[in-house]
Amino acid sequence: MRESAGRRARLAQVMQELGSWADRRTRAETRVTELDGRRAAEQAEIERLQSRPDEIRAQRAVLTEKLEDSEAGRRRAADRLVAAESRQSELDRAARDAERAAAEAREARIRAEAALDQINQSLRVERERIAERLDCTPDKILEVAGIDPAEPMPDADQTQAKLDRLIGEREGIGPVNLRAETELEELDQQVQGMENERDDLTGAIQRLRAAISSLNREGRERLLDAFHRVDRHFQTLFGRLFGGGEAHLELTEADDPLDAGLEIMASPPGKRMQHLSLLSGGEQALTAVALVFAVFLTNPSPICVLDEVDAPLDDTNVDRFCSLLQDIVKETDTRFLVITHHRMTMARMDRLFGVTMAERGVSQLVSVDLARAERLRDAS
Repeated sequence: MRESAGRRARLAQVMQELGSWADRRTRAETRVTELDGRRAAEQAEIERLQSRPDEIRAQRAVLTEKLEDSEAGRRRAADRLVAAESRQSELDRAARDAERAAAEAREARIRAEAALDQINQSLRVERERIAERLDCTPDKILEVAGIDPAEPMPDADQTQAKLDRLIGEREGIGPVNLRAETELEELDQQVQGMENERDDLTGAIQRLRAAISSLNREGRERLLDAFHRVDRHFQTLFGRLFGGGEAHLELTEADDPLDAGLEIMASPPGKRMQHLSLLSGGEQALTAVALVFAVFLTNPSPICVLDEVDAPLDDTNVDRFCSLLQDIVKETDTRFLVITHHRMTMARMDRLFGVTMAERGVSQLVSVDLARAERLRDAS
C-alpha cells in the first residue's frame, strides 16, 4: 500500500511535469514563430538598407550642388549687403547734415522771433509813451510838433537840450495841492496818535522789563532749588551704585545760574575727584545712570521707559542697577518699562515681554509673569 501510494504520488508529479513541459513547448513554439517573423522583417530591412548607400550618394551629390549654389548666392547677397551698407552710411551722413542744418535753421528762426518780439515790445512801449505824453499816434508826431516832413529835421542835441530845459522848468513849478490844509490836519492827528502810541510802548517796555526781571529772579530761585535737590539725589545714588565714593554737580562759566554750565565731578572708590570725561567708559555709564535717576527722583512720574540702559555695564554693575531700580519702585511707586537684552536684568524683572518667530515671517508676542511664577513655586 505504501508503494502504491508512492507510485500514485510519483504518477501525479510526472503528470504535473508533463503538463509543465507541454506548456513550455507551447511557449517555445510561439517564441519560435515570433522569432521567425522578426527574422523575416530584419531580412527585409537588410535588403532595403543595402540599396540605401546609393540613395545617400545621390542625395549627397544633389545637396552638394545646392550648397554650391547657396554659397554663390550668399556671396552675391554679401556683395549687395556691403553696397547697401555703404549707401546707408552715405544716407546717414546726409541725414545728419540735414538735421544739423534744420537745427541751425530752427535756432536762427527762434532768434529772429525773439528779436521780432523785442522790437514789437519796444514799438508798443513807444506807442504807449507817445499816446501818454502827446495824446496822438506815432504818424501824427510831426504834425503835433509843427515840423514839415519836406524840410530838414532839427538838430537832435539842440532838441534834447530844449526838452530837458522845459521838463526841468515844469518840475520846478510843481503841482498845485488843493488839499494841503486837510492833509496838514490829518498829519497832525497822525503825529498825535504816534506820540500816544510811543508813550504806551514806553510804559509797556518798562512793565515788560520788570516782568522779565521778576521771571529771571524766580527762575534763578527755582533753578538753584532744583539743582540742589538733583545734586543731593545724585550724591546718594552715586554712592549706592558704586558702593562708596563721592560725586557732586557744579555750576561753571558764569555767576548767573541761568547762563552757567554744568560740570559733573566724580570720585569712585579708590580714585581722586575728577571730571566725568576722565573716568572709564563703564564708570561714565554708571555715573550717567545715577544722574538720570537723580533727575527722575526730583520729579517722579508714574511710568518710566529705560532703553538699553544696562548695555555698557558689567554683571556687577548690572546687579547694582537692578537693586537701585527695585528700591526706586518701592520709594516712588513708579512702573518701569525696561528694554534690555541682559539676562541678569531680565531675571530681576516682575514680567517679561518678548517677540518670537514661530515660523519664518510670522512674529508672536509672548509674556512671562516672573512674580507669579515665583509665588507658584513657593506654594508648591
